[in-house]
Amino acid sequence: MEKRKVLIMGAAGRDFHNFNLAYRDNDLYDVKAFTAAQIQDIEKRIYPPVLAGRLYPEGIPIFQEEKLEELIKKFDIDEVVFAYSDTKHMDVMHKASRALAAGADFKMLGIKHSTLKSTVPIISICAVRTGVGKSQTARYITNILSELNLKVVSVRHPMPYGDLSTQICQRFATFEDLTKHKCTIEEAEEYAPHIEKGNIVYAGVDYEVILREAEKEADVILWEGGNNDLPFYKPDLQIVLVDPHRPGHEMSYHPGEANLRMADCIIINKIDSATPESINQVKENIKMVNPNAVVVEAASPYIVNQPELIGGKKVLVIEDGPTITHGEMTYGVGVLAAKAWGAKEFADPRPYAVGSIKGVFEKYNHLGAVLPAMGYSEQQIKELNETINNTPADLVVIGTPFDLRRILDINKPMVRVTYDLEERGGARLKDIIVKTLKEKQIKVPA
Repeated sequence: MEKRKVLIMGAAGRDFHNFNLAYRDNDLYDVKAFTAAQIQDIEKRIYPPVLAGRLYPEGIPIFQEEKLEELIKKFDIDEVVFAYSDTKHMDVMHKASRALAAGADFKMLGIKHSTLKSTVPIISICAVRTGVGKSQTARYITNILSELNLKVVSVRHPMPYGDLSTQICQRFATFEDLTKHKCTIEEAEEYAPHIEKGNIVYAGVDYEVILREAEKEADVILWEGGNNDLPFYKPDLQIVLVDPHRPGHEMSYHPGEANLRMADCIIINKIDSATPESINQVKENIKMVNPNAVVVEAASPYIVNQPELIGGKKVLVIEDGPTITHGEMTYGVGVLAAKAWGAKEFADPRPYAVGSIKGVFEKYNHLGAVLPAMGYSEQQIKELNETINNTPADLVVIGTPFDLRRILDINKPMVRVTYDLEERGGARLKDIIVKTLKEKQIKVPA
């Protein structure tokens, strides 16, 4: 039987994972190419032979998604596999229409063919959109597991933006590991808070290799999803966060709606800062599609290290990059903190942006007077630093999970905003976790 020629649409995450699980060393398929979206410059690489397997001794090329129709024709593609996240339902179908019109089938892989089974319990933390609060939830649950005297290891959704052949399996336990693995700002934002608390994080490209390494030192593995993607590991407890600041998005983004429908436990986060109407809308949607899920209400209170510096100042706010770019938020915790502590004015970085940072503002035109912490390369980090220093302001408010002061040379006074999860109502996460572990015959304190 002739092999089916495949093109995988991705963004340096699920696309590689789906390939590894369903297509690598599979003689029924011939994967001709990946396409890349959302992430800067990844289309200039190849998926290397060391990861691609015996059928692809030259590796697999990566192209820009804009070339989809051209690539379908060039390689006579039989099926296009959509494999990335945080995308409007309508946009997914536009991409499907492009593939169908060019003559190819359009396909997505479900949980059955894209998750790995573990020998230890898996608690999965996913979301319906990026920027809902997965990171602080993961830290909160890690604390619960530690209190139960269980060794927990976090495995983070991939962010392999460098040399893929050196990122097969990465382990982060110290800040030196961030430098060793040449982490981007986005990676550091996820790993640094764990490192600060003495926790271990794994990430990389080949998630079966990663899983087997993590199993060696874990009683429980915490899967930390990226964007609103599905878990890579089969969960024993699937926790999904929803965001009342974006009501309705839980029903209109892929694959966030799938997460909502599959969840065992749903956390409605940010109830301290959302309107009652928005919270109620989210609750109604949960009841409609997943009435059996256990619901937890939570807040993400923030702490400013020197709040007295903010009052009456013109401030430049730096927010988490993915949250306010493809996450489509116009603000984050930095803006909320600056308003709460009496900032006089928000400095607009757009006229002073340079290089790729200027390009980010052009691409994401919903952004206002707030700076996304973009840093996918050394050059982009330099351009971010230059943009900050160029922007007239009295004070910089850093609202990112990673303390940018570690890597940037900023010419203005700075304050940092951090945040954690705080349960406010509904079921208790500790009770839910203990029940799950007991069902898996894991000994926990009475």
